[in-house]
Amino acid sequence: MHDLLQQDFGLITELIREHAAQAPTRRALVEGERTLTYGALDALMNRTAAALQRDGVQVGDAIAICASPSIEYAAVFLGALRAGVAVAPLAPSSTPESLLRMAADAQARLFFLDAGVAAALDAAPTPATAAPVPRIALDGSSAGGALHDWLAPEGATPARANIRPDTPFNIIYSSGTTGEPKGIVQGHGMRWAHVQRGDQFSYGPNTVTVLATPLYSNTTLVMFFPTLAFGGTVVLMPKFDALGYLQLAQAQRATHTMLVPVQYQRIMARPEFDRFDLSSFLFKFSTSAPFSAALKADVLGRWPGGLIEYYGMTEGGGTCILEAHLYPTKLHTVGRPAATSDIRLIDDEGREVPRGEAGEVVGHSPGMMTGYHGQPGKTREAEWFDPAGKRFIRTGDVGRFDEDGFLLLFDRKKDMIISGGFNIYPSDLEAVLREHPAVAEVAVVGVPSEAWGETPVAFVVGRPGSDTKADALLQWFNGRVGKTQRLAALQFIDELPRSAIGKVLKRELRERYAAP
Repeated sequence: MHDLLQQDFGLITELIREHAAQAPTRRALVEGERTLTYGALDALMNRTAAALQRDGVQVGDAIAICASPSIEYAAVFLGALRAGVAVAPLAPSSTPESLLRMAADAQARLFFLDAGVAAALDAAPTPATAAPVPRIALDGSSAGGALHDWLAPEGATPARANIRPDTPFNIIYSSGTTGEPKGIVQGHGMRWAHVQRGDQFSYGPNTVTVLATPLYSNTTLVMFFPTLAFGGTVVLMPKFDALGYLQLAQAQRATHTMLVPVQYQRIMARPEFDRFDLSSFLFKFSTSAPFSAALKADVLGRWPGGLIEYYGMTEGGGTCILEAHLYPTKLHTVGRPAATSDIRLIDDEGREVPRGEAGEVVGHSPGMMTGYHGQPGKTREAEWFDPAGKRFIRTGDVGRFDEDGFLLLFDRKKDMIISGGFNIYPSDLEAVLREHPAVAEVAVVGVPSEAWGETPVAFVVGRPGSDTKADALLQWFNGRVGKTQRLAALQFIDELPRSAIGKVLKRELRERYAAP
């Protein structure tokens, strides 16, 4: 098995086939009280791939999946990959109109869904241009045709698909709530590169990975596929809650997990956290949103096992890795470029900046998207080429390398506030506000200003029991920063709006401030 992973290119589905042959009774997938062994998973993947081939779905075609995480969801995803069919995993939290647009954009031949998604779609008007797509219900409901009826018969074997590194593996949509969908096409070669780096993080047959983020998210998939490629067990937690997560991780003797920072925050805040036995953990991972140094330190101090932060994009390009347990003085950074990544910083004119200066982060690696599906113009906007013609992906983030080569991030370029000609990074202001004992969470955004062009305002979630008033906190903050960084306003709110993987939706905060 190790020899297969040394190849420049291979197929994750072939690795699963090997595990099924060598250890058919080993657990592959766990969901609640249900378990699917490698032998049963491999057979279900075969039946899925054979059914797609029977229905005329070709290599390079796509299917859409939109449902809560489940064993069936995972098996259909993997079975489609075996047939060389790309998967477009869609977010159930998207509006029905967006779901239909994304499925149409992917040119999905089939739509796999559950009852909740079907109810939302059926309640919304169907665009006149939307072509009907056959629906298959993953959950035994009346959302579509029954999965067990659609699958090829037991024992079916699909024809071997001709899959190359650039064959589309999945199409992940970065705009699922508003605006036009933008499908990120990742090839089989990109996913193979992700799997190969798993060797350095102790993946193997004894791995038990607990996943409490959705299967449509690249955050989840960067651990889902390596776990199965190395013969481990994936434990799916369809709906996250902090106490339930701790109970599940202890019961399953979890060794690996992927959590976004807000999930770590909620878990660490549980008063009974220290009573749980988490000694089985080898590695914990995080990505997708800013991870404060203080929270990293808390996780390191109280939760056994290493802590790894990935910084990168679904589009790929480059990855920085912070091995927090090895570099406790670098928790304010996102780590150093991975061995196979070339990370550079450029200015507004597309020129590389001198060492030590800030610039937009661009990256090159073996794991890069083919492009945005059907949008060559958007693809070109996301690319930067160095003078030698080497292709990089632009992140839109602003950062700076320290003297040891660790990357410090300031903000998304689009979130940077230009006030009176001065550049203001919201993360700098948020860091000051977090020092106040009344502040649990905070987000700073720029809003229009007649006098300054833009001006910063803050939205704060207070700590339970605090009676600090907004005016007092505003005065406290403005007394600690320079004149150009002072807040124009500060509001307490019950919670920050977040995406399903924990990213603060600053656009919604700007709209909230602008609303009468």
